[in-house]
Amino acid sequence: MKKIMFYCQYLTGMGHLVRSTEIVKSLAERFQVYFINGGPIVEGFEIPKNVKSIFLPSLWLEKGKFQISEGCQSVEQVKEIRNNQLITAFDRIQPDCLITEFFPFGRHKLFFELLPLLEHVKSSSPETKIVSSIRDVIGRKTLNEESDIICKLINQYFDLILCHSDPSFQTFTDNFPRHQELRCEVKYTGFVAQSLEENLQKSQQLDIDVDKPFIVASVGGGRLGYGLLETIVESGKILAHKIPHNIHIFTGPFMPDSQFLSLQKAAANQKNIKLKKYTSQLAEYMKKAELSISLTGYNTTMNILRTGVRSIVAPIGHYSQDNEQLIRTKKLEKLGIVQVVDPNSLKANHLAAKIIESLNHKQIENYTNLFDLEGAQKTLNILEQFLGVSQASIIKNYQPSMIKY
Repeated sequence: MKKIMFYCQYLTGMGHLVRSTEIVKSLAERFQVYFINGGPIVEGFEIPKNVKSIFLPSLWLEKGKFQISEGCQSVEQVKEIRNNQLITAFDRIQPDCLITEFFPFGRHKLFFELLPLLEHVKSSSPETKIVSSIRDVIGRKTLNEESDIICKLINQYFDLILCHSDPSFQTFTDNFPRHQELRCEVKYTGFVAQSLEENLQKSQQLDIDVDKPFIVASVGGGRLGYGLLETIVESGKILAHKIPHNIHIFTGPFMPDSQFLSLQKAAANQKNIKLKKYTSQLAEYMKKAELSISLTGYNTTMNILRTGVRSIVAPIGHYSQDNEQLIRTKKLEKLGIVQVVDPNSLKANHLAAKIIESLNHKQIENYTNLFDLEGAQKTLNILEQFLGVSQASIIKNYQPSMIKY
């Protein structure tokens, strides 16, 4: 069985972790997969049992600076440990393929460990294929000024780019204007969305009052979106007297404790609101919900597309760094899939009215079929062909669904 080493680092949210886990779950059907996890541990989040996990000392970003787990050494010492651990892991595993998630189109703060790793792979194991795995929208504001180094790195080290998008929604050309200068092939996998069929048994255990319609609210990892959740709690006071409902709020595992406690205090006397930090079953909640209120990160958007739930979104992102959520939101809104609230003018009265309007709004029929959502399986098929594992699952001339803007 051929071996794949998959490097994943999530620096602010957990979207990269969720998407990567869905991919490696599929890859493990035909490969021995080693999952390199460089981010903080998320309690309750499970890596598939047939995937071998290797945990680096955790690093993440707050206000642009690296953070490390309590009890660890200095940031510089953690960097050195991670660097050595990556190269040692590669030498021990001797993978047929190394996949770097989002690098080199992002993660340049991790040059300290990724550049030595890539150089080591090329010098010690030139037959190992190196693949870049990227989401639908790159969106980084520094992309143009970093394009020289991106082109150089791709052409020097990489053999393939996997773009986890349906190109009828967002193309690699949209993302990277200098695409023609890259010498490796780009393959579209379609969107990587969770399979709800696998979780039907779990969905029977959801904490839902079946006698009332319910609304689910989420903000990804939780380092962004506090203002939206605060407004939802305030809106709940208004909605309690207008419509029968329950609101399930998931703050995300990385929301600061002070913010979580503040929301908890604000919602303490509101029987229509349930507040939790995290659920691994968000897609199942969204499937059963009358309405979802969220940001427009990649994985939440995939849940919207997969479940067909009515959705209100607030594109809250690191606007000083990227336009990812703005780009994705505008396209979703143009298709009529979501209703948008301006994150800069969140008011409880306005949001309550928007919620009532959305609940009365007729849903678009069959928009769950607009896009290819089988990106994890197609990633497996593409890598089977690319690494010469099987001739039975070759994808030829992948034709995306055609949507005109």
